[in-house]
Amino acid sequence: MMPPVVILTGGLATRLYPATLKIPKSLIEVAGKPFIFHQLALLKKQGVGTVVLCVGKFGEMIQDYVGDGHEWSLKVEYSFDGETLLGTGGAIKKAIPLLPEIFFVLYGDSYLDVDLKPILERFECEGKPALMTVYHNNNKWDRSNILFKNGRIVKYDKKNAIPEMEHLDFGINILRKSVFNDWPDGTPFDMSEVFIKLIEKGEVSAFEVFKRFYEIGSIKGIKETEEYLNTKHQNYGNT
Repeated sequence: MMPPVVILTGGLATRLYPATLKIPKSLIEVAGKPFIFHQLALLKKQGVGTVVLCVGKFGEMIQDYVGDGHEWSLKVEYSFDGETLLGTGGAIKKAIPLLPEIFFVLYGDSYLDVDLKPILERFECEGKPALMTVYHNNNKWDRSNILFKNGRIVKYDKKNAIPEMEHLDFGINILRKSVFNDWPDGTPFDMSEVFIKLIEKGEVSAFEVFKRFYEIGSIKGIKETEEYLNTKHQNYGNT
């Protein structure tokens, strides 16, 4: 059975202002539906049964739209940041009571049309507490931030990239609860901080993905995602 998926939807999406001044990024219309509709439909197709949405500002609007997930035949639960935005890491830490020992993590602005099963199999086979998917981006779609050699993540740094970095984090992660044991409750922190420490200790498996990602973090990204979804729906029928 597929583990639950945490979707991080609590960001402010300042790059998309003014569009996101009154609605969350997840509810931006893409290919005729709020973006989160497409995310949840894809997860259902991939065999996921439970989703936990980490929400921040405008979280109630997402909850009003998605509800309990019955439209997608999913079970959907919510973890609210509260008055202080907790960052990607802090938001997951707060959601821990809703989660089993192992879970996926995705970002609320990404459409990642790849099979989750082989990724889970790699995680289970290697037995490390975390897995990160990587993509040979070579600075094409976004700035590369990973040094990846011989199937292993050697270095990961979102802020200080080096020329040798040709891969980036694709956006699908698998984690054990235990990776958050040393991180404080209620304190904002980023998932990149967690991964940097885990990578330094050799505790992160890697799974290389060979299909590009789509995202709605920019106007250009929204246009490309919409084109992809429209083409996909024309080929396979709308969901």
